Amino acid sequence: MTKMTFGNAQIVLPDKITRGTVSIGGGLITEINTTEQMPVDAVDFDGDVLMPGLVDLHSDHLEKHIMPRAGVYWHGLSAAVSYDAQVISSGITTMFDSFGLVGEEFDSDRNAALSRMISGMKEAADAGVLRADHYMHLRCEIIEPDIVERFSALQDNPLLKLVSLMDHTPGQRTFPDPAKWKAHQKRRTGAADDALDAIFAARQNARARYAAPNRRAIADICNRKGIAVASHDDTVLEEVLEAEELGNRISEFPTTRLAAAEARARNMKVVMGGPNIVRGGSHIGNLSAGECAKLDLLDILASDYIPASMLHAAFLLTGDEIGWSLPRAVATVTSTPAECVGLHDRGKIAVGKRADILRVRMHNGLPVVQSVWSAGRTVY
Repeated sequence: MTKMTFGNAQIVLPDKITRGTVSIGGGLITEINTTEQMPVDAVDFDGDVLMPGLVDLHSDHLEKHIMPRAGVYWHGLSAAVSYDAQVISSGITTMFDSFGLVGEEFDSDRNAALSRMISGMKEAADAGVLRADHYMHLRCEIIEPDIVERFSALQDNPLLKLVSLMDHTPGQRTFPDPAKWKAHQKRRTGAADDALDAIFAARQNARARYAAPNRRAIADICNRKGIAVASHDDTVLEEVLEAEELGNRISEFPTTRLAAAEARARNMKVVMGGPNIVRGGSHIGNLSAGECAKLDLLDILASDYIPASMLHAAFLLTGDEIGWSLPRAVATVTSTPAECVGLHDRGKIAVGKRADILRVRMHNGLPVVQSVWSAGRTVY
């Protein structure tokens, strides 16, 4: 692997920003020097920001590449390569591809695309054409009768490092108001009232029968295997207490201030979506990620469904409204997500860490990725 030195850079260290140089070799960061003098053979950053590559724990954006339109399925390898290019150009050097094990009523397309996505990513990885480091995040809809069986078929995949336990039954969590759920599904699918009423009743019944045993069964498997587990869309205290009792490390997208605060009090990392920050709030009216940040209840940002939102959102945390330092904001998209899933080799500009490095230039307040190095290799 190439030895390189980057100079004339604003280096985002874990606790401060400094001007200087960073050297890499063998895929690792080998030296950090705060001198203003730049070696003649160094890559001149011209005052741009030098920061760690981003670590994204939750993105279902691959679905947009495998299903560019409803009912249209794209070539698996082509979709994987296109998706990876968008990921790396957004500054994400470690991506957790989020695969949904979900129900059929509105998500038959997602289920049909699942094997294409997994096989496409594997083929791309085996061919060595991926530029980012990709891991697997399984999103398990626990009210499904066969979810434990479906999860078990993938539990030994060596790339699996994160599982989220989801329950999208209307009337709680994401949609505590059934009328809002119905309106949302009408906009999304155009389904008629009687069809939605039947689905509502079926999901309520399935939740009563399957949710609790399935949640525990999957959590127990993950705990035995050392796979990080996230609760999803927690709303009330009882849901947070259940997540704690099951050993969950992460509270993903809590929908209320109470749930975020209780999760934090129980040493769970609070994850919110980058689009929530960029747009100024939740698109369905749940908890604002900006409010979480102001209340010191935000640990991690994930791209959710827009890879470009990660970097943009992190820099927005440093604005006047929230006022975080850049090192603190950068940690939400680098070191904190890496550490909570056991990837202790990356996420910081520090000697001995993996040389995942971004060159970022500000343009009219927007951070723009200029170059990316992944494990010391120039990839963008």
